[in-house]
Amino acid sequence: MPLTDAAAEVVLDEAFRVGPVPRRLFGSFVEHMGRCVYGGIHEPGHETADEDGFRRDVLELAGELGASVVRYPGGNFVSGYRWEDGVGPRGDRPVRLDRAWKAVETNQVGTDEFLRWVRRLGAEPMLAVNLGTRGMQEACELLEYCNHPGGTAWSDLRIRNGAREPHDVRLWCLGNEMDGPWQMGHKTAAEYGRVAAEAARGMRRLDPRIELVACGSSHSRMPTFGAWEAEVLEHTYDLVDYVSLHAYYQEHDGDAASFLASAVDMDHMIDAVVATADAVGARRRSRKKIKLSFDEWNVWYQSRFGGEDSLEFADTRALIEDDYSALDAVVVGNLLLALLRHSDRVAIACQAQLVNVIAPIRTEPGGPAWRQSIFDPFALTARHARGDVLQAAVTSPMLPTGRYGDVAQLDATATLAPAPDPSLDPAVPDPAGAALSVFLVNRSPDAPLRTSVRLPRGRWVPVGHLGIAAGEPRVNSAADPDAVRVRYQELPEMRDGVVQVELPAASWSLLRFAEPADRER
Repeated sequence: MPLTDAAAEVVLDEAFRVGPVPRRLFGSFVEHMGRCVYGGIHEPGHETADEDGFRRDVLELAGELGASVVRYPGGNFVSGYRWEDGVGPRGDRPVRLDRAWKAVETNQVGTDEFLRWVRRLGAEPMLAVNLGTRGMQEACELLEYCNHPGGTAWSDLRIRNGAREPHDVRLWCLGNEMDGPWQMGHKTAAEYGRVAAEAARGMRRLDPRIELVACGSSHSRMPTFGAWEAEVLEHTYDLVDYVSLHAYYQEHDGDAASFLASAVDMDHMIDAVVATADAVGARRRSRKKIKLSFDEWNVWYQSRFGGEDSLEFADTRALIEDDYSALDAVVVGNLLLALLRHSDRVAIACQAQLVNVIAPIRTEPGGPAWRQSIFDPFALTARHARGDVLQAAVTSPMLPTGRYGDVAQLDATATLAPAPDPSLDPAVPDPAGAALSVFLVNRSPDAPLRTSVRLPRGRWVPVGHLGIAAGEPRVNSAADPDAVRVRYQELPEMRDGVVQVELPAASWSLLRFAEPADRER
């Protein structure tokens, strides 16, 4: 199809690859905040509750979502958390005031309960240590409790608490958003860098197998952004494996075009942190490459939240439970494309949060759990983005935006796997063949986009076309849980290895193809 002013083109070649899709890219986040834990994943009186009080219906949805990693227990909460309060007999655990979210924390869910839950989910735990009001000693004690086989005070306490085998937690965050003035124990970059380095040395002495994440700046609009990462990595470069990034997006003043282009900002943020980390490595003459952990990201309408200072201390309550539209789902799908195309450096990512709190899953106390609109793009990307990420050569009309200037109207990426999983793709003609997933986003809020996709050479067979468009104004609810869902669409026309598809305005699409095992190269 020849290009016109109203058309776009994507060219894919299997020789041009970014790198393997990291399974940890599809992580989630559980914080002691609002109804994420209490009334979210944990509700002892619920009809689906298990022996630990966790809701089985929520666990099933989290499994369907495809959460591969779950970060815990915060977030801002961790910077004032005493982990010892959350272990041992539940009747003996103290009730504390959580200063981060002005909540009454009962400590009925703690380290052991969370780790049992995350293993049932089949996901990997990612624990954060308190480097705000505490430090190296407490971090090392928690690590010893979790990972040491036995014969010491902390490991024997774990055994007495019912976990005879070590929890073997490999991923650890060295605090959370420590450059934020809202953080308990807020620090300068130099102060945090030293504390993080001390904690890293002590923790690695106990268990050299662990992987450590240093705190990056809280978001790219912070005055500390860039300089913070450089200073922190000067202290920790040889001791950590990752530096963290956090970003949240929302529609401002009806500017849908800028909102739909949010992934442009995420791309820029990733590139900036990579450049900063590599500059530190170059100054240190190091061959090591720091990876990125984008361990908080999502659509969050922060303008609707009055902030922590607007809260009074209270028991479990609803907090920032945003209702998500189809437009929000398209933006979430596009943010996932940005993470995929940086898979050579972004090795971990966690959508915040899992349940109720700006989450893909919502619950009613004593009632049902359901999927929000942002659930499907995440679940389908986690399910079908397999193998290697391909570099997509995109030719697209440009779209003016108020926040980011002119951006490409079309965004695209693709993944190529040696063979699809028959249980995931029952329609493929031969499950031993290759699988290709093409992800497309039309960022225009009002104009459809006629697009051609040139597939890698081979004998590709269309398998499915899924999509969601922002024209649907409703949101999902307990009464109407399927008001906004990704829909199956007509398979695109394909001729001579080129697929033609009409993308609706403000839409996310997934095109899936399979190739027989006996393909001729």
